[in-house]
Amino acid sequence: MRTLYTYFRSSAAWRVRIALAHKGLPYEAAPIHLLRDGGEQKSARYLALNPQGLVPALADGAQVLSQSLAICEYLDERYPGTPALLPADLLERAKVRALAYAIACDIHPINNLRVLQYLKGKLGHSQDEVDEWYRHWIRTGFVGLEAELARLGSQRFCVGEALSLADICLVPQVFNARRFQLDLSPFPHIVAVDAALSGLAAFADTHPSRQPDTE
Repeated sequence: MRTLYTYFRSSAAWRVRIALAHKGLPYEAAPIHLLRDGGEQKSARYLALNPQGLVPALADGAQVLSQSLAICEYLDERYPGTPALLPADLLERAKVRALAYAIACDIHPINNLRVLQYLKGKLGHSQDEVDEWYRHWIRTGFVGLEAELARLGSQRFCVGEALSLADICLVPQVFNARRFQLDLSPFPHIVAVDAALSGLAAFADTHPSRQPDTE
């Protein structure tokens, strides 16, 4: 049985929830509250599972895996009879990975919870300044992402005509952008793809508002 250590509002954990749902792989959710008691991800119990102290972590049998993109690619390779997250074509696969990495490696890390907490706590920035930091880096990343999607002619999916790892990264990041009230009007391709994907069960059923630990 699989156990996903997750937090309802974590975009990284949401990526893995989408991947599991899309592939039809059942799992048990084990919520890790990132704020309660200073953050349950910092507890000795959780650090014994995932020394990085981040969510998600996936226990698949005796193996515990961390990092959302690594988990998604593991699921793709471990369960080849399920819908693929990466195209078979080499060039298309590179396009998918480029978009996914642009979100997961360039936009998301500098807006992660521990970064925001450091800005506000250790460095003494106000909440308004922290929120503007958040919006600035999503906006900056979305400029390039919008241009890439426009070049690809993306309307329903980021790349081609099938759901991919890029889509799994896009929707949670758009959710974050809206949560921090970023104006999305300059990004019509991003908005169009997000709207098309959000109606799919794999995205709707795993939405933060529908998790057992939702507040």
